[in-house]
Amino acid sequence: MANFELVATGGTFDIIHQGHKTLLAKSFEISKDVIIGLTSDELSEQRGKNILNCYQKRYDILTEMIHEHFGGHSFQINKLEDDFGPAVLEEGVQALVVSSETQKQGDVLNEMRARRGLSPVDIVVVPMVLAQDGRRISTTRIRNSEVDVNGSLLPIDK
Repeated sequence: MANFELVATGGTFDIIHQGHKTLLAKSFEISKDVIIGLTSDELSEQRGKNILNCYQKRYDILTEMIHEHFGGHSFQINKLEDDFGPAVLEEGVQALVVSSETQKQGDVLNEMRARRGLSPVDIVVVPMVLAQDGRRISTTRIRNSEVDVNGSLLPIDK
């Protein structure tokens, strides 16, 4: 059952993994409508991320994955040129869904909303999804062939 009418979440979503799916699953579980901020190529570069896929490819892959795993849910994907994008600075957004790694962003967002005279949003924290070795699943670890998208350890080449 949905707790909120509209929530927001976001990320780079370069290689979709179980952590991303968990974040989106929580977002769709608690809301009828989800705004997903997808980091632009420029913002990814500014943050020092070495992305494999351009924005359009990441958009297409994310859209396809949502339809496959969360079909029937209402969502929109917005390009993020900064940390939050305009959608979360509107009155309709009621919650921000973040990972435990990015939960401080919720405090920053609520400070920005307060300066604009908007009510604060609830911050819903989703724990990091851990790989088989107890460390978090990340795109970097997948790209380095340490784990797969589900967090299973990959054999070390000798």
